Amino acid sequence: MGNNTAKKSGESSFLTNLTRNQLFIPMAALLLLLVFNLIMDPSFFKITLGYNSAGNPVLSGFLITILDSGSELAILAIGMTLVTAASGGQDISVGAAIAISGSVLLRMLCGTNTRPETLVMPVILAFLITCVVAMLFGAFNGTLVAVFGIQPMVATLILYTAGRSIAAWINNNELPIITEPSFAYYGNYIPGCPIPTPFFIAIICVVVIALVLKFTTLRLYTQAVGINEYSAKLNGLNPVFIKIMSFVILGLCVAVVGLIKVSRFSTINYSVIAKDIEMDAILAVALGGNALSGGKFNMTASIIGAYVIQCLTTTLYKFDVQADALPAYKAIVVIALVVLSAPIVREKLAKLMPKSGNREVAE
Repeated sequence: MGNNTAKKSGESSFLTNLTRNQLFIPMAALLLLLVFNLIMDPSFFKITLGYNSAGNPVLSGFLITILDSGSELAILAIGMTLVTAASGGQDISVGAAIAISGSVLLRMLCGTNTRPETLVMPVILAFLITCVVAMLFGAFNGTLVAVFGIQPMVATLILYTAGRSIAAWINNNELPIITEPSFAYYGNYIPGCPIPTPFFIAIICVVVIALVLKFTTLRLYTQAVGINEYSAKLNGLNPVFIKIMSFVILGLCVAVVGLIKVSRFSTINYSVIAKDIEMDAILAVALGGNALSGGKFNMTASIIGAYVIQCLTTTLYKFDVQADALPAYKAIVVIALVVLSAPIVREKLAKLMPKSGNREVAE
């Protein structure tokens, strides 16, 4: 009897700890989507090895698509998580900022010639310039929020509205095309490697932010400002600097995604590139169980949330959901997942576990 009681108590404690873990909801959501696809159409998991137009081996399939496109979202989720934690708000201008970054990159590489035979400068140099520009726009948003006290969504609405027009103006409303084959490697495949390059870029970004959070005070200071800005200031922190820095880091993430986006097609469409991606980035942060009001955050949960959102998008496309109806379907599913991932809901679910276990013991 005593052994059974201890066993039931241990199981109840395990379930309680499991449901309280911030990774529980995004991992459960991902598992649910995968099981759904397994039941509805097992071919969802089919991965084939083929060859692209250049004769190089490439992997293809729905799972590869999730890894590929989800990597862009994961990179953005890194910056969006920091902005959310520090400012208690979200940046809705990242899609437009990606358009600006892509336009700047093409301008640096092509110069005034929209179809150059050779690149004006090395890709790495053009990318570094793009990073500086993107971070300056991030600092602009951060200044509006931290210095002038404007709500993040209102402050970033400026760039959200004007960003794509700025992107078109940078290249005189023309669409530069890069014919250099090596430029396409960043958004597609490196010759000889069948795995999409964006996945490796995402891994690099994740490793870098993990090291930064582990060996610097960025996590501590960001959470302190997000939890209580006044208290953080009394303890010697500079909330203005920390908020601006979070937007600058998001700007750097935007530049990386801009490189990937433009590299995919070696050109740009100002009105379409990264359209509505800011909503997916915000949903990834929320699905990760991070409070949208700021404070403590879990970067791993946000990154997993990004791949869950991409898995959901790919699943909807797989079952022929119309593009214009996609946001509606996604909203229904995501609202349910976000509600379940809310701390108050997780706490209530966790409280039900011990009660169930105690009732069994009493019997």
